[in-house]
Amino acid sequence: MLKIAVPNKGALAEAAALMLTEAGYRQRRNPKDLVTLDPDNDVEFFYLRPRDIAIYVGEGTLDVGVTGRDLLLDSGAHAAENMTLGFGASTFRFAGPAAQVGDGLDVTGLAGQRIATSYAGLVEDHLAAAGVSASAVVRLDGAVETAVQLGVADAIADVVETGSTLRSAGLAVFGEPILRSEAVVITRRDAGAEGGAHRPAGLEVLLRRIQGVLVARQYVMVDYDVPREHLDAACALTPGLESPTVAPLADPSWAAVRAMVPRSGTNKVMDDLYDLGARAILVTTIHACRL
Repeated sequence: MLKIAVPNKGALAEAAALMLTEAGYRQRRNPKDLVTLDPDNDVEFFYLRPRDIAIYVGEGTLDVGVTGRDLLLDSGAHAAENMTLGFGASTFRFAGPAAQVGDGLDVTGLAGQRIATSYAGLVEDHLAAAGVSASAVVRLDGAVETAVQLGVADAIADVVETGSTLRSAGLAVFGEPILRSEAVVITRRDAGAEGGAHRPAGLEVLLRRIQGVLVARQYVMVDYDVPREHLDAACALTPGLESPTVAPLADPSWAAVRAMVPRSGTNKVMDDLYDLGARAILVTTIHACRL
């Protein structure tokens, strides 16, 4: 039975549960449940603190996990990223007092400084890679942005979205981003390639299902009728993945076409097809797929 770790709370929890549900897996009904068994898919889900998931997977206690790339790298666990999931995006950056942050300030300006962060491992690795020696990396569990004001640190490293929280604390970001993170699927580093001896049974099905959900979210199915004289031009607008499906209609001068198109450009494609002479243009959502 495949054992999967899922975030029990926080920004990643709801999105992860929704994706797994769309992939056909049973999820917990009570948010207080710590374990959910899905015997139909031979899977058991464990709901854990996102920060702990990489540790359990890296130790081999659990086979697979869904967590953030930042949490994976910060943990130093014997686990590796297998697939990106397209949600939970964030940017991890350095920030310091706005009055002291100049246009050219970068990571080298942190030499001999105290840095407060909730991701000490990630920051220490980044500083080491840049050849910078800080006087101290102070680990805090929350409210990192107040560390400078309270005199605990000279600068901070934290997740930045809009930057409004930092500005309200009198801070400004500087230097290049330390990391761009998002939700990822992780396994042990020695899980091996598909079909390998150390590859957990059921992992390939899980990854294939999740990939199907990701594709389904990015595409829609478009059906339309078009005069045969404009068929080639219409197919050029909707090439599909391999090629569009073309079928004859009762009227031999018309053809029916079906193709997957990127969701983001749906309305533009519909407008272009209509201008070309296509009619009965329908768009349907794809709930799941296998490519």
